[in-house]
Amino acid sequence: MNDYESYDALGLADLVRRKETTPAELLDAALTRAEAAQARINCFSSILPGHARAQLEAGLPDGPFTGVPFALKDLGAALKGAPLTSGSLAYKDYVADYDATLTARYKAAGLVIFGQTTTPEFGGTTTTESKLFGLTRNPWDLERIAGGSSGGAAAAVAAGVIPLAHASDGGGSIRVPAACNGLFGLKPSRGRMPMGPYRTEGWGGFSTNHCVSRSVRDSAALLDVSHGIETGSRYDAPAPERPYLDEVGRDPGKLRVALWRKAPNGTLPDADAQRGLDATVKLLLSLGHEVEEAEPEIDGPQLAQTLTMMVSAHLAASIDLWGEQRGKPVGEDELEAVTWAMTRNAKKFGAIEMARNEVTLQLAAIAYAKLMQRFDVTLSPTITRKPELLGVLSLSPKDMGGFAKAISTFPAHCAFYNQVGAPAMSVPLHWTDDGLPLGIMFGAAYGNEGLLYRLAGQLEQAQPWFNKRAPR
Repeated sequence: MNDYESYDALGLADLVRRKETTPAELLDAALTRAEAAQARINCFSSILPGHARAQLEAGLPDGPFTGVPFALKDLGAALKGAPLTSGSLAYKDYVADYDATLTARYKAAGLVIFGQTTTPEFGGTTTTESKLFGLTRNPWDLERIAGGSSGGAAAAVAAGVIPLAHASDGGGSIRVPAACNGLFGLKPSRGRMPMGPYRTEGWGGFSTNHCVSRSVRDSAALLDVSHGIETGSRYDAPAPERPYLDEVGRDPGKLRVALWRKAPNGTLPDADAQRGLDATVKLLLSLGHEVEEAEPEIDGPQLAQTLTMMVSAHLAASIDLWGEQRGKPVGEDELEAVTWAMTRNAKKFGAIEMARNEVTLQLAAIAYAKLMQRFDVTLSPTITRKPELLGVLSLSPKDMGGFAKAISTFPAHCAFYNQVGAPAMSVPLHWTDDGLPLGIMFGAAYGNEGLLYRLAGQLEQAQPWFNKRAPR
């Protein structure tokens, strides 16, 4: 199929519906591209043609994505009979014996799952590099990162293998790879997406699932078929007013935009990111929106400490549990250096400290909600500088101090939205002078993904990016 990359996922599904192609032909096109991309950028942890063909032989359900090839991130989204390594040597031999709730919903929508994409160990950094699978490269520049932790997913989409792919986000892991690869990526509100069947939240509610995509409408349509409360959920995000796909193309109205330049930890955008912000402000004003510099009244250093403590504690707990389940503690030789250090540090935390973390998070959510009483959306850079060179953000770095500085300043605004549970999206509105993507981020009030999709659709129409392609 020569014009495969000319279509988004809904476009490919429409071709199948009109019998202008078949799911088998689309699968063959994806597999051919996957093999070429894997050799060049190393974006797949597993390619599973047998599983995909079994889906075709069993017959696909009638859904909005029937026949469209799809890949799951090798973290959290279990696929029965396939590995689920989480990018870690400690899990290199683990094979899932069940489908995740999200996987089941994707299959019900007609998606044909043929592979799993790479991730750093337990999604713990914003590059996709691991001892287990090596380096995932950015299709726009092979010496630079594809972002993380959904870097394999974003690289596969940017390389033209598939038009959208599953991704997850606990501190920027949908938005950062989208920003690094010239894609659209929306992180849903806390409680919007399933994490089960054996848990209902990750990293204390910071983590969530969705996708990276080339078109806004694909992201919206996928959220329509995958969101919703699951068995055992303790809370549910507010129900949308209408299908998210219907929001794309609707007039967002005149929006009040809070330009938030300085991140909670004090990081400012570099010259490249600032040019992207300036150009975005100009675009927003031309569309009739109002822009004013503003930020929530929060304790940035305390929030940063809370993030580190919460993630470290949850990592340590899950790693200890895995050691108990397999009958052998996870050793230092099975983990990346940063992961090992975080798990050791977590054992020093006390119960009172963790309780105070919860208070910090609640105060931050209140402060953000107050800001959103005055504004409709926030605006900031997704990443404060162009995609880093490989190695700088690795979980087994040559320089621990350099890693700590780089990881805290690269996606400096992203984790805040995970901490308060609000939706946020990275939109591919800016490329640097040397041709690298650098995404722009918008946030909205809790539960208001619909507004973000309305704005994203307007921006996509005003400044299209679909035909911007990474070099091959």
